[in-house]
Amino acid sequence: MHVPDGFLDVPTSLGTGVIAAGGVALALRGARRELSEAAAPLAGLVAVFVFAAQMLNFPVGAGTSGHLLGGALAAILVGPYTATLALTVVLLVQALLFADGGITALGTNVVLMGIVGVWAGWLVFRGLQAVLPKKRTMVPPAAFVAALLSVPAAALAFTGLYAIGGEAPIPLGKLAVTMLGWHLLIGLGEALITTLAVSSVLAARPDLVYGARRYRADNELVIRRTEVAA
Repeated sequence: MHVPDGFLDVPTSLGTGVIAAGGVALALRGARRELSEAAAPLAGLVAVFVFAAQMLNFPVGAGTSGHLLGGALAAILVGPYTATLALTVVLLVQALLFADGGITALGTNVVLMGIVGVWAGWLVFRGLQAVLPKKRTMVPPAAFVAALLSVPAAALAFTGLYAIGGEAPIPLGKLAVTMLGWHLLIGLGEALITTLAVSSVLAARPDLVYGARRYRADNELVIRRTEVAA
């Protein structure tokens, strides 16, 4: 979903740049509450994994590319604020070293993948946690749905930006159908990968999965302190 330079007009690109800068600033503050000393290395591993996954691009038409986003996966593993920072670093490196996306479109790509992709997935995940049974085994199914919906959400946001300031001579309806159709398929693949990754970390080190911190293990004993009358 990397948007290239010149695909959106200057005012729209500047606007997304301002939104991206504000979002990153908020993420820097929020990440302090999410990251523990034990979980910090996992954030680096998540960024590396997302970087590798996003390098597998294929064209979806209209001058854009499709690939896994990794926003929901990152948010569930390390928290949404930290995930926004990780995605921003990945997108910055891709733009500077691999010309994937563009410098003037960096703000747009951060908004789409680092903010919309991450937070759409996280909000869906938290919403499902509110209605599903309060068990750790419910984390992978919630992760599946969150990842599935986060990808078309980002594609829909891109379509909205194009409607505001698109520069390419492409009909809006055609672009919307192409982007949403392809990214629904990509979302299925992302949902499967996210579920497998979250399940693997949850099985080995459940304490490192940010989205599972509110749950006890299903077999964990609850120790209650009782007072003995004198």
